Amino acid sequence: MSMIPQYDENEHQLSNSVENFFKDFKVSDALHRCGAEKASGFTAAELFRYLLSTVFSHRSMYMQLKTGSFREKFSKNTVYRFLNSARTNWLRFTTLVSEKVVNHFMRGLTSEDRMDAFVIDDTLYPKAGYKHSELVSKVFDHVSMKLKKGFRLMTLGWTDGNSFVPINFALLASGDDAKVLGPQKKYDKRTIAGRRRIMARAKGTEVIISLLKAAQDAGHRAKYVLFDTWFSSPKCIIDIKENLDLDVIAMVKKSSKVFYQFEGDNLNIKQIYARNKKRRGRSRYLLSVNVLVSTNAADGSHPFVPAKIVFVRNRNKRNDWIAILSTDQSLSEEDVIKVYGKRWNIEVFFKACKQSLELISGCRSLSYDAMTAHVAVVFTRYMLLSVNERYNTDERSLGELFCMIADELADITYRQSLQLLIEAMLDTVREFFGLTEEQLKKFTNDFYNRLPEYMRSTISIPAAA
Repeated sequence: MSMIPQYDENEHQLSNSVENFFKDFKVSDALHRCGAEKASGFTAAELFRYLLSTVFSHRSMYMQLKTGSFREKFSKNTVYRFLNSARTNWLRFTTLVSEKVVNHFMRGLTSEDRMDAFVIDDTLYPKAGYKHSELVSKVFDHVSMKLKKGFRLMTLGWTDGNSFVPINFALLASGDDAKVLGPQKKYDKRTIAGRRRIMARAKGTEVIISLLKAAQDAGHRAKYVLFDTWFSSPKCIIDIKENLDLDVIAMVKKSSKVFYQFEGDNLNIKQIYARNKKRRGRSRYLLSVNVLVSTNAADGSHPFVPAKIVFVRNRNKRNDWIAILSTDQSLSEEDVIKVYGKRWNIEVFFKACKQSLELISGCRSLSYDAMTAHVAVVFTRYMLLSVNERYNTDERSLGELFCMIADELADITYRQSLQLLIEAMLDTVREFFGLTEEQLKKFTNDFYNRLPEYMRSTISIPAAA
C-alpha cells in the first residue's frame, strides 16, 4: 500500500514535466507544421505525448494492454496509424523542436564566447525480421567491422560541452540493391515519403550536407562541425566549409590515398608526419602544421581550403599518433584538441538511447515510416531529459536572480578531452580484442604505471581506478 502514493506522485511529476516541455518548446505547433494531423478523433499531440511518456513508466503499450493497465481512451490501432503515416515530416519535426530547445533555452545559459558545435556520427540500428522490414540492408558496423542487418542511423546534434541536443537524423539503407534485404515500396518522389526513401539510399556524405542545411534553414547555428575519421574526406570538408560556411574539426584517417598540399608538395598524412620534427618533453601535442585541403591536390582548378593539422600522441602506444584537422587556423592547438573532445557527447547520446530510451527494442514495426517516427520519439525523449538535466545542474536556469549571481557551467577542459580519448581507446580495445575485465584491468594498470608522475596525478584510468 505504501508504494501506491509514490507511484501516483512520480506519475504526476512525469506528466507535469512532459506538459511543460510541450508548452515551453511548442511541440504541438511543430507537429502541426510537419503534417502530423488527424482528420478526426484524437489529436496528434495527444498521441505523441503518450508515446513520449511510455518509456518513463517502464511499460510499453503492448505490456499495458497485456496487463490491463492501458488507461488511454484511444485504441492501439489509432497509435499504429499515427506512426505509419507517410505524410509526417519527422526530420523537420525534430529540427524545429531542437531549435527551440537550443536557441530559446540552452543558448541563454551559454556565453557567446563558448565554442559550441554541431556533431555528426552514425550508429548501427539493427532490425529483426529483416526479410519483411522495409529497406533493411546489409550495412557496415564500424565497431565490429562487419556487415550487419539493419540501418545506419546518421545523426546530427548540437553541444556546448555540457548538454547535447539531437537535431535531426536519417535511417540509411544500402545504396546497392544487392544488399537491400527488405521490400522496397514505391512512392512519388515529390512526396515526403518519397524524399525520405531517396535520402535513405543516398551516400552518407551527401546526407550530412542535407542534415546540416536543414538545421541552418530552421535557425540552428554553431561555430564548428565535429566528426571522426569515417566522414573526414577532403570533399566533405570542402563542401561544409565552402557551401555552408562552417568550420570543421575532424580526426584524419591515416590513408595513403588522401593528399594535402604541404610546403608546395602533395603529401599524405603519414608523409607529413615523417617529414617534420616532433615536439618533445611535456608538450601537449607532437606536431602542428598548416596545409591546404583539396579534392584533387594536383589540379589547381579545384578549390583549396586552408587547414591546421595537430598531431597528438596516442597515450596507449608510444609510437602511435592521431591527427586532428581544423579549418579554423586561428585556433590554438590546445583549443583544437579541447573542442574535438566535445564530439564524445554523441557517443554518450547513442548509448543512452539504446540502453535506456528503447531506441532498438521499442519498435517492432515493419514500416520504414513507423521506424522513422519511433526514432523521432526517442530523440524527443532525449531532448526532454537534456532540458531537465540542465534545470537540475545549472542554477541560472531557475530564474533571473541566479542568472546574476551564478557562474556559467565550465566548458570541457583539455584534461577532460584527453580523458575522453583514453576512455574511447579502452572501449575500442575491449571491442576489438574481446578482453575480459581482468585482462583489461591488467592492461590499464600497466599503462598507468608507465606514465610519468605528473600525468598520473592528473589523469585517471577507468579500469585501473
